[in-house]
Amino acid sequence: MRVTVGSVEDLRARGCLTGKAGTQPVCVFWHEDRAWALDDRCPHMGFPLHRGTVENGLVTCHWHHARFDLSSGGTMNLFADDVRAYPVEVEDGQVVVVVEEPGRPDVEYHRRRLLEGLEQGLTLVTAKATLALLEAGVPVADIVRTGVEFGTTYRDAGWGAGLTVLVAMANVVPHLHLDDRALAMVHGLAFVSRDTRGRPPSFPLRPLGSAGVTPGRLEAWYRRSIETRSAGAAERTLLTALDAGVPLAEVEELMTAAATDHVFLDGGHTLDFTNKAFEAVALLGPASAPAVLSSLVPGTARAGRSEEQGEWRHPHDLAALVAGASARLPDLVAAGEGRRGTWDDVTGLAWALLGDDPVEVVEALCAAVAAGARPEQVGRAVAYAAALRITRFHTQNDFSDWDSVHHGFTAGNALHQALVRAPSVDLLRGALHGALRVYLDRFLNVPAARPPKPAGDVDLAALDGCWDHQGGVDEAGAIAYGWVRSGRDQAALVAALGRALLAEDAGFHWYQTYEAAVRQAAAWPAGSEEAALILAGCARFLAAHTPTRRELAQVVRIAARLRRGETLFEDA
Repeated sequence: MRVTVGSVEDLRARGCLTGKAGTQPVCVFWHEDRAWALDDRCPHMGFPLHRGTVENGLVTCHWHHARFDLSSGGTMNLFADDVRAYPVEVEDGQVVVVVEEPGRPDVEYHRRRLLEGLEQGLTLVTAKATLALLEAGVPVADIVRTGVEFGTTYRDAGWGAGLTVLVAMANVVPHLHLDDRALAMVHGLAFVSRDTRGRPPSFPLRPLGSAGVTPGRLEAWYRRSIETRSAGAAERTLLTALDAGVPLAEVEELMTAAATDHVFLDGGHTLDFTNKAFEAVALLGPASAPAVLSSLVPGTARAGRSEEQGEWRHPHDLAALVAGASARLPDLVAAGEGRRGTWDDVTGLAWALLGDDPVEVVEALCAAVAAGARPEQVGRAVAYAAALRITRFHTQNDFSDWDSVHHGFTAGNALHQALVRAPSVDLLRGALHGALRVYLDRFLNVPAARPPKPAGDVDLAALDGCWDHQGGVDEAGAIAYGWVRSGRDQAALVAALGRALLAEDAGFHWYQTYEAAVRQAAAWPAGSEEAALILAGCARFLAAHTPTRRELAQVVRIAARLRRGETLFEDA
C-alpha cells in the first residue's frame, strides 16, 4: 500500500505530516533534509508521535518521554518497545509512505522478542510477542516451553513460584474465554520474568555416568542426598537416572517419595512444585525432563520440615502420629487390594477429615485405604476436605489466614494429581500430611461461614460487583454455588472466575487456588454439591483479595489494540 500524506513543500514547512494506511495511522517527519515515517502511535501507550519532538535523529514522545530512532523505529527506552518504521519516497513533489501488506508472521522474530521481554522484564514486549505467536498458530505448549526454558536456566534457586504460575495457567487455558487465553499466558510469563530478575543463572551438572546402577540404588542415593540436604549429589543422581532411561513414572515415584519423607515439606510447596514440574514435562515432552526435574532439587533439599515446627508437635505429636500410620500403610494397602472397586465414599471421608480429633482423622483415612479406597480417591478426599476449609472460612479471621487454608488446598490438589499419575505407598504418606494440615486449620472454621444457598435467580454478571469492592466474599460464594446447583453451565462459571483472576494484578496464591479449584471441580460430576462448594470457595477467595490496581491486564489490552491498528489516544 502506498499512502500520499502531502507535498514535500508542506512537510518542510510544517515539520510533520500525518495520514492513514487503512486503519494504520502514520506520521512523517522532515529532519536532516529528508523524510522519515513511523507508526503514529507510541508503542507504550498509544500517544500520537506526531506531537513529539525531533532532535538528533530521535523523536521523543511527550507522554512518557520515550525516544525512538527515526530510521529503524528502535527505542532508546526499553519500557516502550520499538515502533514500526516505513520507507518513504518522493514522487512529483509528493511524500509517499510505503506500507507493506502483512505477510506470513515471522515466528522466530516474535520468539526472540518474547525472550527479550523475559530478559528485560518488559511486560508490554512479552504481551505483544505472545499475542503475535498465538495469532500465528503457535501452540500454547511452545510458548510455555520458552518460559520454562528461561525460568529453569536463569534461576539458580530452582523451580519456584514463576514456573508454577506459568504451568498452572497453561493447565487452565482450555477453560478460559478465548479472549482471555493470551492474557493467561502473559500472566504466567510475566511471573517467570519477575521470579528470575536479579537471580544468578543455573549451571547444569552432568550425570554420574555409572552404567549398570540399578533404579533401586539410584532411589536410595537420591533420598539419602535429600535427607542430608546434599543438593549437588541429589541432582547428579537424578540426572543419572534419566540418562540411564529409568521410566518417568519411576522417576516421579522416587522424587515424590523424597518429597514426603518429611512432613508437609515447605508448607506444601515442595509437593506442589514437584507436581507442577511433572505436569510441565507431560506438556513439553520427555526431552525437557533433565532441565525441568533437576530444577526441583535445590528447593527439595533446603525445604523446611514441618515436624520441626511446634504446631506439629504440641499439644499433639502429629509428626509421631504420621510416622506410626505411615508404617502401617503397606499392610493397609495390601488389605485393600482385594476390595478395590467396592469402596466409594469420597465425600464421607472428606467430611471425616474435618474432625476435631487428629487420631480419628488419621484412622478414618487408614480405614478407607484398608476398605479398598483407590489412591486417587484418597487424594480427592484430602483435596475436597481442604477446599471445604476455604468455603467455610469465616471473614472474622485474620486476613493472612486465607494463606493457611490455601496451602492445604493447593497441596491437596498436587497430591491428588500425583496420585492419579504415579500412585505409590510412599506418596500415600502425603495424604496423612494433608489430612493433618486440614486438621490444624480447623479453628479457621470456628465459627464456620454460613453454607452458601442457591438463589432463585442467579446471574453471573452479579459477580462483577464482588470483585470491584471489598467485602463481597459471602455474596460471591453464594452466586457461584447457586449457579452450579441450579443446573447452569458450570464451564461458564469457571471461565468467569478465570476472567476475574486475570483482570487483577494477582499474587502467587491466587493462581494456585484458581487452578486447583478448576482441577478439583472437574474431578466431580458437573453440577454436583462437591463441585459447587469447591467453586464457591474459589469465588470467596478471589473476592477476599480484590480489587487491585489491574495494571497487567491494561498492558495486554494496549498490546492487543496496537496490534489491531487501533488509535489509543484521542483529543477531547
